[in-house]
Amino acid sequence: MSKTEIRIAIDCMGGDIGLPVTIPAACQFAKQNPDTRFLLAGNPAAIEAALREQGCFGGGWYEILPASEVVLMDDSIEVALRRKKDSSMRVAVQAVKDGRADACVSAGNTGAWMAISRYILKTLDGIDRPAIATSIPNQKGAATTMLDLGANVDCSAENLLQFAIMGSALASSLDHRKRPTIGLLNIGEEVIKGNEIVKKAAELLRASGLNFYGNVEGDDICKGTVDVIVCDGFVGNVVLKSMEGLAKMVGNMMRAEFTRDSLSMAAGMLAKPVLNRFRDRVDNRRYNGAALLGLRGIVIKSHGSADAYAYGYALQRAREAVHNGLLDGITSAIDSLRQSLQAAAAESAKIPNELSDPAP
Repeated sequence: MSKTEIRIAIDCMGGDIGLPVTIPAACQFAKQNPDTRFLLAGNPAAIEAALREQGCFGGGWYEILPASEVVLMDDSIEVALRRKKDSSMRVAVQAVKDGRADACVSAGNTGAWMAISRYILKTLDGIDRPAIATSIPNQKGAATTMLDLGANVDCSAENLLQFAIMGSALASSLDHRKRPTIGLLNIGEEVIKGNEIVKKAAELLRASGLNFYGNVEGDDICKGTVDVIVCDGFVGNVVLKSMEGLAKMVGNMMRAEFTRDSLSMAAGMLAKPVLNRFRDRVDNRRYNGAALLGLRGIVIKSHGSADAYAYGYALQRAREAVHNGLLDGITSAIDSLRQSLQAAAAESAKIPNELSDPAP
């Protein structure tokens, strides 16, 4: 699906930084993508001041959606959902619900963003729980889509199957994979490995018609063994935070070694072009923008501490999701699986039960 104008609602006030990030990112993005129009949710006076400061006040590229409250990063879900009913976060999601926006983006409180989005937009038919999915750079120069990353701590085998369906549609739409390979994160590649839920999920995936590769291990994430890796939210969140911590540690250690003494600093100057290319390849800002999948609308979560450069990538994810018909892709994938399962059940019903009805 291609739209002549793509409308993205932004929670301008959310995140660790708020307006000093969201407005510059939106201004720059609008200049580079004239087909995109923004709905800026938040305090009108503050938003107008930020627009003037960036030199992009006026014009038809945006509309301000007034919101009198802000969901703070430490607010509970109850506060965000029940008490702050005029928050910039809620106003942005409501714009999608009302059809005024095609997608919405926030860098705010993840739990609140998911709760508000689910409450207002509801889940798609055939999806029990929404999931958080993002792209992780791999050594093949591409990215591995991984979900769930924290929305669902306890999952059933059926939930994992649904995550695989949504992850496959996401990789097809945003990463342009024609038939994405799916891996199930496990403690070993063998079929006998894993707990009962993971084993049952593997059985469902093998019978689903998806391009199921099989079980994969933790090192396969960065190897790029498969296009999509599925796990429950507890495991996924631990993996993601561990990788973020490792990346920071490696960066800090390299910086410390290259500034240890004058000889090391000279070596660092010679190696600077290589180090810059390495930094660009692993820069997690280029992969900012996790998709909240399974909702009746496109919802993107930016990292809370994202700068304007990183936030721009979250906006790009939202734009691509709309432009490439992510929502239709997920709905179509769910319908195809449902039809396949119904056909398989009908075929099984035709087979005579030889034990109860023996041939003469």
